[in-house]
Amino acid sequence: MKIEGLLSEKYIVLNLELTLKSQVIEKMLSIVADHPAVVDIGRLREDVLKREHEMSTGIGKTLALPHAKSAGVNKPVLAFATLRNAINFDSIDNEAVKIVFLLATPEEMLAEHLKLLGRITRIAGRDDVRRRLVLSTSAAEVIELFREEEKDFPQI
Repeated sequence: MKIEGLLSEKYIVLNLELTLKSQVIEKMLSIVADHPAVVDIGRLREDVLKREHEMSTGIGKTLALPHAKSAGVNKPVLAFATLRNAINFDSIDNEAVKIVFLLATPEEMLAEHLKLLGRITRIAGRDDVRRRLVLSTSAAEVIELFREEEKDFPQI
């Protein structure tokens, strides 16, 4: 399992025009609502919001990564978005967010969940990758970027 294998064009949205953290999370959830691995969107929403309430998933460097281990999914689910305007996400570095990933994995996939979080932050934490993500003009371009970046990485 790799990021580029979890992403598909259907779950990538570029240049969202939103102004609030809550809107971003709701939009990300709506993007995956019809994903075949989402078996209970209400439960997934509850788990993502609970995790966000515990601590902001604004991880710094203009990145947000709302995530949850949830019975609302039966396989890993990943969505990606860029924001037209940076917004406050209560990030640990107080920087506004422009890039958002939503990750959900089944509750029993703790190791994979942590490895996916680590891989996303490792790749998207690089300045050059973030710049390319923000400048992407198509979902295919985003997927290709992750394919390139992960080519030498092992499967999770």
